[in-house]
Amino acid sequence: MTDPALETLFLAVAEAPPARRPLFLRARDGVAFALWRATHGKPVCEQGFKPHADVLMQAGIDVVSRVGDKANGFDQVWLLPPRQRVESRADLVRALRRAAPGARIVASVANDEGARSAESDFKALFGAAGSLSKHRCRAFWTDLDPARVDTTLADAWTDAAAPQRIADGRYLSRPGVFAWDRIDAASALLAAHLPVDLAGHGADLGSGYGYLASEVARRCAGVAALDLYEAQAMALDLARENLAEYAPRIAFDFRWHDVARGLSRRYDFVVTNPPFHATGRADLPELGQAFVRAAAAALRPGGRLLLVANRHLPYERTLAEHFATRDVLADEQGFKVIGATKGAA
Repeated sequence: MTDPALETLFLAVAEAPPARRPLFLRARDGVAFALWRATHGKPVCEQGFKPHADVLMQAGIDVVSRVGDKANGFDQVWLLPPRQRVESRADLVRALRRAAPGARIVASVANDEGARSAESDFKALFGAAGSLSKHRCRAFWTDLDPARVDTTLADAWTDAAAPQRIADGRYLSRPGVFAWDRIDAASALLAAHLPVDLAGHGADLGSGYGYLASEVARRCAGVAALDLYEAQAMALDLARENLAEYAPRIAFDFRWHDVARGLSRRYDFVVTNPPFHATGRADLPELGQAFVRAAAAALRPGGRLLLVANRHLPYERTLAEHFATRDVLADEQGFKVIGATKGAA
């Protein structure tokens, strides 16, 4: 699969002075990056989204989910900003604060992912930027001059992206997490139809900041252990905080993991509001179908799956292939809640 933003980034990097100690924020692997590594070695790579991190690690690259605050002084910083603008702005500030004075900072964004807005933000923060356009993307860069940086803007953007309380203070969340500023309507519908007799060791696949897991903990007294699987590392950090009140009763395990790769444990029940987008905007129903297959493989005989999805998503055939019984528990607000039971071995 091609990655135009990555390819465009490295066109700009090729025009930069040689880098002795580069940092790659939101790193992704691809042909252009592999060619750069073949000549220059491996930069420090940060990637908090597990599917991308796994690809990098398979290429022999050391990856951290988040570079620590003390990691700074890099002579180049590269960034592939996300679509979410508050999060993107905060990443620009992080690039600023990791870079040494005079360092080349380079970012690249696809045109249909907000390149124009990202470039405008880049110029506002750093005071100036060079740019190039290729592969329906824009790359932009600057050689860091601290005297030109808008430090007031940097502080404001950092504050806007910081963890904050939502839902009348009940949950800690932050921009960049799925449904970060609210309780997702589909998850709330599933929570309202959770069987109160769920018990034993369960899993929440795609747990986000922990809303659904907290509802399982609150409603189901027989649950002894619950594993939260989430591809976004920062979401798991929030979930730890949001589930702390239930920790004395329930053993939680927070697992940074790509569910589509399968699960390594066996469970009595699984709950999930599976994602149906990867990094783009188009529906990707095969991602949710992979969640169903992973749940089926991990459940013990007689184990239960509780799933919510947009009504139009085609999960029924996959459910029929892997579960002995399937029941629609709710069909409203454009969503369907399905309960399925795994057959005997």
